[in-house]
Parts: sequence; C-alpha cells; structure tokens
Amino acid sequence: MTRALKPPLTWLVDLDNTLHNASHAIFPAINANMNTYMARLLGENGGLADAVTVNEARQAYWQKYGATLLGLVNHHAVNQAEFLHEAHQFANLSTMLRYETGLKHLLKRLPGRKILLTNAPRQYSKQVLRQLGLHRCFTSHIPIEAMRVHGRLRPKPARCLLQKILTRQKLRAQRCILIEDTRDNLRTARQLGIKTVWVTQYLKDNKHFARGHFVDVKVHSVKQVPAYLSRLSF
Repeated sequence: MTRALKPPLTWLVDLDNTLHNASHAIFPAINANMNTYMARLLGENGGLADAVTVNEARQAYWQKYGATLLGLVNHHAVNQAEFLHEAHQFANLSTMLRYETGLKHLLKRLPGRKILLTNAPRQYSKQVLRQLGLHRCFTSHIPIEAMRVHGRLRPKPARCLLQKILTRQKLRAQRCILIEDTRDNLRTARQLGIKTVWVTQYLKDNKHFARGHFVDVKVHSVKQVPAYLSRLSF
C-alpha cells in the first residue's frame, strides 16, 4: 500500500504590519487622507465634520467592518475606487517604508504556494511589493477590490470571503496557513480550519496581547515562521 500524498501547503500572507511596518508612516498618512475625505463627505451631507467626529467615525467603521471602506459603502454609498485612490496618495512611498531585510529569502524557504491576501487596494499593494522586492514571490494577489461575495464587498475578516477563496482556488483549509497581524482575521480563518500565524512586532503594546486559542503560532517577526514548519504542516 502507498501513502496518499498530502496536497501542497498554501500560504495566505497579509501585507501591512505583517511584511512591513505600516504603523510607522503609512497608516498615519492613510488615516489622515481618510479623515480628509470623510470630512468632505459628511460636510456635503449636512452632518458634523469636525476633526474629532470624523476620526471617531473612521475608527468605528474599521472596528465594526474590518475596513473603513465597507462602513462608508454601507452607510454613505461612496464610490469605492475614488475613496481608495484618495486614501492612498503619498508624497513619496519609498521613504515611508520600514521593513526587515531577507523577506524574499524567507518566502522562498516556505514550501508551497503563496497568495497575498490584503485589505489594501491593488495599486498600493503592488507598489509596496515592488519596493520590498517581493513582486515575484506570490502566485496570486487578492486585494480589497477582489473581495466581493455575491456582488457585495466582503473584506477580511468575512468568513464568506475565506470560504470563497478556498473553493475558487480548490484549497483544503487544513493545508492553508494565514500569516497576519490582525486577531479578528486569524479568528475567522481558524474557524474554517485554516492554520494561523500571528505576527506581532509592528503592533503597539504587543506584549500585552494574549495569544488566543485561534492562534497556532505566535511570532515576533515573520522571519521566524520557518522554525515552526513542523507545527504548521502536519
């Protein structure tokens, strides 16, 4: 008798605060751009548009929906492409990036397919990958524009999005690993049977975050992932 071969591993890899330090300069710039857009939007609709109200609304949408865009789509019917374009305008993206060296070598060490799965827009994430030298490391790229289920925008942590990806890519959840910084995204993935790796080095006060039952492996740096292959690929 011969033992059935296991399907190859598939790595679902997040971008911001996983492969680079988005909290350093990029997230603050995006938040400021979003606030400017939302202040104009709320003002045009006759609502309050002071800085505190706008900032609280942006944070509330992100916490409730996993992406500010989804809150704006649901409550204000904003133009998705227009918002993403305005939110991701930077004076000089390359000078804002902070990341570890050796990421390309790291991804080559991980056996199997790699899919970039990010709530960031396509053009921005492509630019960041090129700046990091990782643009040839992924077989697929799933940005927020592609996160539609039955015609509706459903970004991470939507369970139906992950289920659609598994079905469309013909993947077994037990042979997939999500590498992420966001706990809600990891929790949803684990509910589907996807193994999870939590990257914490770019999170504020990460020492105070409990690992959680939905995290298979907790690492400080994504470069530590190869050390846990035996735990992730059984």
